[in-house]
Amino acid sequence: MIRVHSPSRGAWLMAAGVLFLTLVASAAATDDWPQWRGPNRDGMSTERGLLKAWPQGGPSLGWRAQGAGEGYSSFAVAGGTLYTLGARGGDEFVMAFNAAGGKKVWETRLGRRFNNNQGGGPRGTPTVDGDRLYAYGASGDLAALDRATGKPIWGLNVLQRFGGSNIQWGLSESPLVLDDRILVAAGGPKGSIVALRKTDGGTIWQAGSDRAGYSSAVLHEVGGIRQAIFFTASQATGVNVQDGRVLWNYARVSNRTANIATPIVRGNRVFLSSDYGTGAALLELTPKGGGLDAREVYFTNDMRNHHASSVLIGDHLYGFSSAILTCMRFDTGEVAWRDRSVGKGSVIFADDRLYLFSEQGVVGLAEPTPAGYREHGRFTIATGRLPTWSHPVVAGGRLFLRDQDTIYAYDVRSK
Repeated sequence: MIRVHSPSRGAWLMAAGVLFLTLVASAAATDDWPQWRGPNRDGMSTERGLLKAWPQGGPSLGWRAQGAGEGYSSFAVAGGTLYTLGARGGDEFVMAFNAAGGKKVWETRLGRRFNNNQGGGPRGTPTVDGDRLYAYGASGDLAALDRATGKPIWGLNVLQRFGGSNIQWGLSESPLVLDDRILVAAGGPKGSIVALRKTDGGTIWQAGSDRAGYSSAVLHEVGGIRQAIFFTASQATGVNVQDGRVLWNYARVSNRTANIATPIVRGNRVFLSSDYGTGAALLELTPKGGGLDAREVYFTNDMRNHHASSVLIGDHLYGFSSAILTCMRFDTGEVAWRDRSVGKGSVIFADDRLYLFSEQGVVGLAEPTPAGYREHGRFTIATGRLPTWSHPVVAGGRLFLRDQDTIYAYDVRSK
């Protein structure tokens, strides 16, 4: 400790220190990816100073670690720690890894393992909220944990509480955490969508009776009404986050097999998409009679998101329409270009670049421009027998990838 005798100098140093720590904390928060699809659930990172092109063979590998277990969960990154879910034996676990070197910090049992011939284990991504972490397993186990230690605070099985049954490929949702509550699609006759208290998991409200989809909800406000937009088994739905009142429904975009992509919102418009030969719709939401009216602006077969969601950059969406990377104007549905790119996969955005990750382990860097597909590097990771469906994350100058038990961290910050 440095002891300063002069009160005026001490006060100045203290103020300077507080300012420095505030700036450091703000920078760290900017680099964080605290939940599914990033800070705003839109697949967008706010990081700057990243490589605009990769060398032959890709960026340098910072570290590679084993121990993530089986499953398709992606990552939440906060405060220099990487959080994910994985299965081992008959159980699913929540895990924390040091983001700088890949060392496992802790792991905590979440619940019973989900098994499936397309790959077992958890699918959802944990959500960081202050000093807590919220995780949702593929068999319906929801838990709140201490972020630093992994110590359980409370846990429950959502399917059991609300009388639901699991869906074919396992619950895949990443919990939406708000000020005092958590929202998930319980998919039961006692509650299709539910709000639970963050403090103890108690029920605040429950609404509807539709089965769960594979999509994760987003928070969006229109006309002063805060709503959560869910994509359940048979329709897209907006619910008032305060009381669970259903504000609108839209079923045409549902394929009745697997609705997976996360809704994309801007202004009073919502973009929804699904594959299995279905397509996408843009809805315009207008306040009406204390609720919201959902009007279809367009419906198109030109953007059929399967397991990955598009990203909205400027006026254009960039996403995989089944296996083809597609650039499409958000407000009109007009296609600017298509390209096979790295092959069917997922996409996120950081520092004026698209990060592409195919389900065969091919990784690409491309420029988001409606003028045409412009690639600025690619490489391939070694994969096992299952597809690489865990979505990529960019945080703290690193690109994090996962193939089941293995985590890769690539240095993508410009030198």
